[in-house]
Amino acid sequence: MASGADQFLSSFNRIEKRLRDELDNPRNMGFSEMVRRLSKSKNINVRRAEDDLLQMAQLRNAIVHEKIGENFVIAEPNEWVVNRIQEIERSLLAPEKVMPRFAKRVTGFEKHLPLPELLKIVAQKRYSQFPIYDNGRFLGLITLRMLGYWLAKESLHGEIKLAGRTADELLAGDGKRSNFCFVSAETTIVEVEELFQKNALLEAVLITKDKNPNGNLLGIIRPRDIFKEERVENL
Repeated sequence: MASGADQFLSSFNRIEKRLRDELDNPRNMGFSEMVRRLSKSKNINVRRAEDDLLQMAQLRNAIVHEKIGENFVIAEPNEWVVNRIQEIERSLLAPEKVMPRFAKRVTGFEKHLPLPELLKIVAQKRYSQFPIYDNGRFLGLITLRMLGYWLAKESLHGEIKLAGRTADELLAGDGKRSNFCFVSAETTIVEVEELFQKNALLEAVLITKDKNPNGNLLGIIRPRDIFKEERVENL
């Protein structure tokens, strides 16, 4: 069975190779500098693990360069460090994608869906998102927040009359604010988490095969789907 140091070094070397590949194999650039450069660029997972990776670089140097004997190292990684570097390795070499974890059947609705029917669906089926289409062309996403806001505005004019009103009126009344975005099936979960963190108005991320808004919906992700799982994993 491999020692903690052997497991640590194996993961470290695979991470180092991945970083070099991402930077097109730069010459004379050490591990720590590669981490800093990628942390400032597009690699979200490197940025999140930057502090740990920089400390692990020091530990790696101690293991490799400060050996007392062939089978005795001055610094032996503990179980937490080994588990942590293996976790980082997985996030860099094989980051989990939105599919299949968030695959689900998502029902789309035509823009002329009567509002009384929409409210009936909310009450009976407890739907909270309504992707709206015009003969296959995606128009927007109605959410319970939008519905409540629309009803509140309508109530200012007296009795709310829903007869003859359709779903596309809610989209027209919401201005140009975008409460949704599309991602492809190849998008990583950490990228979706970043989308929610950067946009407080984002209520749902819709998944299609190639990010095409008019493509078949493969799944939908709400903020609580991401952050609830994260809290559970951190307990």
